Amino acid sequence: MWCEDEAGPYQAVPQPGRSWQPQGEPARQPHEYIRGGTAKLLTLFRPATGEVRALPVERAPNAVLHPWLQQELTAILATLPPAGAAAQATRACWEAWQAGLTVRPTLLAELPPLRALLVLDNLTGHKSADLVCWLFQHGVMPLYTPLCGSWLNLAESVQRILVRRALDGQHPESSAEIMDWLAAQVRGWNADPTPFVWGGKRAARRQRARERRHALGGADGYTRRPIARARSRAA
Repeated sequence: MWCEDEAGPYQAVPQPGRSWQPQGEPARQPHEYIRGGTAKLLTLFRPATGEVRALPVERAPNAVLHPWLQQELTAILATLPPAGAAAQATRACWEAWQAGLTVRPTLLAELPPLRALLVLDNLTGHKSADLVCWLFQHGVMPLYTPLCGSWLNLAESVQRILVRRALDGQHPESSAEIMDWLAAQVRGWNADPTPFVWGGKRAARRQRARERRHALGGADGYTRRPIARARSRAA
């Protein structure tokens, strides 16, 4: 499974966050506003391994995004072992992943073996017929996050990490500088990638917190310690 998203745009202006300056001298901002351009980050992220494939660009229309996405997915599929399955089993596999979807894309009459899942947000450009048909022809099932469900796309999570490391407290003066810093952070991340898993330590902490709470009858309210019950009076 891979996740795709486009981060940005990020302006070439002073960025909020921690910064370095001499002791006793506060951080200063320029008094004039200069338009230095913007940059975006096209991102493919594999949560199971932490691998990031990304491209900093000045803008991301379909004419830029779709060729890059097709190129990267072709390279990814080339690394997978060959898949072979009967036509009936192949279609059943594709249809199984469509179960429960509110909007189901129409499958092609002839489908190759399903080889990858691609999670995207529900932008109109991601649903263009040319792109969807290309994905189907290459054995990739697109899965679109629902409205207000962007947290299901883990590409957004890794983008926040990369962008924060690249830009917090910095003052890029051009879009080229932003793109260089973003690319450097992607290279640094891939040198020692961190897999993303559902659950983990944070989920375990939440579970322990829930176990320390005590339900109030059948209601959906909780307390952090049990409530003392009144003793029954003697008759």
